[in-house]
Amino acid sequence: MMHADWRFHLREHRAVLATAAMFVLIFALYIAKHPVGWSTPVLTTAANKGVLLAIVAMAQTLPVLTAGIDLSAGMVFVLANCLASHLVVGTPLQAGLGVIAVLAAGALCGFINGIIIVYGRLQPIITTLATGIIYFGLALGLRPVPGGDVHAGLADALTGALPGGIPTMLVVLVAVVLVVWVPYRRSVTGRAALAIGSSENASYMSGVAIGRAKIVTYTLAGLLAAIGGLLLTFVTYSGEASSAIGGVYTLNSIAAVVIGGTSLAGGSGSAIGSIFGALVLRTIGDLLFVFDLEPLWQPLFQGVILLTAVSFGSLRLLKVDNRLEIFR
Repeated sequence: MMHADWRFHLREHRAVLATAAMFVLIFALYIAKHPVGWSTPVLTTAANKGVLLAIVAMAQTLPVLTAGIDLSAGMVFVLANCLASHLVVGTPLQAGLGVIAVLAAGALCGFINGIIIVYGRLQPIITTLATGIIYFGLALGLRPVPGGDVHAGLADALTGALPGGIPTMLVVLVAVVLVVWVPYRRSVTGRAALAIGSSENASYMSGVAIGRAKIVTYTLAGLLAAIGGLLLTFVTYSGEASSAIGGVYTLNSIAAVVIGGTSLAGGSGSAIGSIFGALVLRTIGDLLFVFDLEPLWQPLFQGVILLTAVSFGSLRLLKVDNRLEIFR
């Protein structure tokens, strides 16, 4: 019985394990080729870059599980960055209140997305594309030109390293997973999101609170995107309303979700897989640096990895369809 359970869990999480193994392999190659090698500054710099995309990828995972998508995630990320460069300043108390305000703004953006999708009965891709433009407009109003500041003590604490050389950003990432993803995944709403992604009609017939589940899901997605934008401010010490940054993070978050084994059709996947998918994408860029390759190669490598991940995902869906044919 225990052997059967072990095989079941291995099969259930094989996509996450495969993505984690891919990251370990690529990161080991990066460290081996890096002039400095395994050191606290190298690990801290890699963590500071990787965690930003990992958290936005987590934000993207939640709506994708419901067979939706959030094209505004990158713009909420940028808006939070610009807002933080205004509010997370001054005394520790003022900075703390600013952090709360930034996270509340991100959650509000996600809540608006959910309300429009549920009560306006609009497709998520259209809704979030439109709201993303609005959020970017707000960010541009806050920061017409790059600038601003952030609480230096808080920024230094979160972008540095703990005793033993552990990057603080990794601890932040683990905390976000434990505080947001794990309770969500184990909650009634999290199970409802998976059911909706598998079959919204069947979920409705089963009495699942579809509207509430979607609103909570998009609200949490906005909160996570805002956490990423807040951390970006701690890394850069400034805010910048850049549509390019927002677009890159949105597209890369979708790529990370797919690489991590979450089906874009909804109903299956994990934020943990998306985190490793994001770390894979980030490490590819670092590999180009240590191998002294042109930056133009990065989209090629990312595209090949993304295409491979999508292909494996399609094969999994095809196998499921073939099994279902037996019972028809």
